[in-house]
Order: sequence, then C-alpha cells, then structure tokens
Amino acid sequence: MTITKWNEQHPLTTKEQIELTDFLYTHLQEYGDAREDIDSCLNYAMNRISDRPTSGTVFSAYVQDELAGVAVVNETGMKDYIPENILVYIATHSDYRGRGIASLLMKEVIGSCKGNIALHVEHDNPAKRLYEKLGFTNKYSEMRLIKK
Repeated sequence: MTITKWNEQHPLTTKEQIELTDFLYTHLQEYGDAREDIDSCLNYAMNRISDRPTSGTVFSAYVQDELAGVAVVNETGMKDYIPENILVYIATHSDYRGRGIASLLMKEVIGSCKGNIALHVEHDNPAKRLYEKLGFTNKYSEMRLIKK
C-alpha cells in the first residue's frame, strides 16, 4: 500500500479532486455530506478559497493502483481553545474495510499535523473505536443551529 499526501505545496489536480470527492461521497455512506460540501472541504485544504487564507492536507491510500482510502484534515487557524486541526473526512473503500487502511491513514494524519486534532463522529459510527484506540477522547457533544 502507498499513501499520497496533497497540500498547498503539492496540490490536487482537478481530475484528482473530482476522483477524491466522488470517493468520499460514495464511501462515507450515511456519515457523509453532499458532493458540493466535500468539494468545498478539499478546496479549503488546497487553499483555493479566495476570500481568506486556508490550508490543510489530503491523504489517500492505494492498494496497488486502486484508491482504497482518503482522509482530509483542515487547519482551523486557532489554538488552545479550539484545536489547530480538524479531521473532516476519512473513508475506506467498502471492499478494503477491516484491513487497517483507516488506521494507517489516521497515523499519517496524526504524524503530519502540528498541534491538536479534533474530529466529529456519530455515536453509532464503528470508526469511533479506532479513534479511541489512537487516543482521541470525547470532550463535548456537538450541537448545531442550521440557519436557513
């Protein structure tokens, strides 16, 4: 397995971004977001949002030449009271689950990030056990007000 890392210095091409957006949309399943939101997250990571400085890192895992997993972590621009990084997405191809790909991606994320890392996980998401094994703790329950 190989892991590729993209960031502002090594940006995704348009074709790669479409492939990763489609992959996350498909393999996040019930824990995912709309394609447009995933694409916006990747644009944030690649610093393609013109009205503010943004950054992050995208990791992808390949088994031979097949895309098997993707993780996206964005920098928050904050420190201490809000972690410096947020893991926005991580997904493994359904055919490759249970082979340690998500664990390897998480170790890459943790090793690459400067500062603390936050993530949101649904209570019933089986990935929660992986995050706990890696040292993540549940400090808060998130609540959101969605303004329409």
